[in-house]
Amino acid sequence: MRAGWLLLATLLLGGCEQQHAPLYLPGGEDYPDKLSTWGVLQQQGGYLQPATGVLPYYLNTPLFTDYAHKLRTIWLPEGSQARYAEARFDYPVGTVLSKTFYYPIDAQGRLLRSEQQGAEAVQLKRVRLLETRILLRQEQGWVALPYIWDEAQREATLDWAGASFDLQLHDETGEALAVDYQVPDANQCAGCHEEQAGKGVQPLGPKARHLNKDFAYADGTANQLLYWQGSGFLQGVPADMASVPRNALWGAPREGEGLEHQARSYLDANCSHCHNPEGPGRTSGLYLDPATPLSIAYGLCKQPVAAGKGSGDRLVDIHPGAPEKSVLSFRLHSTDPSIMMPELGRSTSHHEGLEVIDRWIASLDGEC
Repeated sequence: MRAGWLLLATLLLGGCEQQHAPLYLPGGEDYPDKLSTWGVLQQQGGYLQPATGVLPYYLNTPLFTDYAHKLRTIWLPEGSQARYAEARFDYPVGTVLSKTFYYPIDAQGRLLRSEQQGAEAVQLKRVRLLETRILLRQEQGWVALPYIWDEAQREATLDWAGASFDLQLHDETGEALAVDYQVPDANQCAGCHEEQAGKGVQPLGPKARHLNKDFAYADGTANQLLYWQGSGFLQGVPADMASVPRNALWGAPREGEGLEHQARSYLDANCSHCHNPEGPGRTSGLYLDPATPLSIAYGLCKQPVAAGKGSGDRLVDIHPGAPEKSVLSFRLHSTDPSIMMPELGRSTSHHEGLEVIDRWIASLDGEC
């Protein structure tokens, strides 16, 4: 399926027609100033969509980022493949991952607050584009690059310093929610993606448990892992798909995906990149990755390492039956920068996600 995919792709970014294949940059620091130079996205027919030879993807339970929606894509150099592994795929040098953050807008141009959904393309007149993050696999490792879209939504420019936007999001009732949306600087991007302390930037989303779901491609709906393998992007997917890990489907759990699976999938997507036995948050002793059993290591009746303001006078990270006594719930609800978790990526709390977390904690049996 990949034969001929590197024929010239027609791009309309930047207000002029350009034709070039996606950029292969195995080394060096001569990163493009303009997003269009990467050649992984195209504006065509009023839509922003993956360019020829670039695959969109979506996650079972995605990271919450102030209700922003995300268009995710992956491109691999011609003739190369990623290698399947249950924990982390081995991506070839030259891999380009993109994630474009945007909000849907209504007929009055107001930004809408709604849960994100996976899509292969976004209609430009119905969204406001904010930023696109590029994650590039080079010979020396991964590099994170933030690009900010102009007001005309024609081009995005590399900005190492990041940016901020004061936004108003409106729900279906018209109620407004103020959001201080932050585009992270390059160092913050790298910090969040350091899943293993001291080992540099790593992809967080495109893993087996996040990708093991159906996606509505232009040529039909298919399981993403099998589609990647059939497209020549991935090798080594187990023949028995039942053995492949899978997070719960956010907002519409599948049959058998109970409350605990939903809650742990949410904590995996939002917390485990830091809170795992090898991550930057390992010194807390709180591990929210899927491999950690539901135990004191997962926070059950565990006293927090850092007490004081960050604990909210709660005594344990997860108090069975009592979210109001749980540090975990307190920090997820908080919007105080000195208290909240995650530390970056949001300025408001995710009401729908916290409803799941609090309901799960309330359902747990036991006493501390």
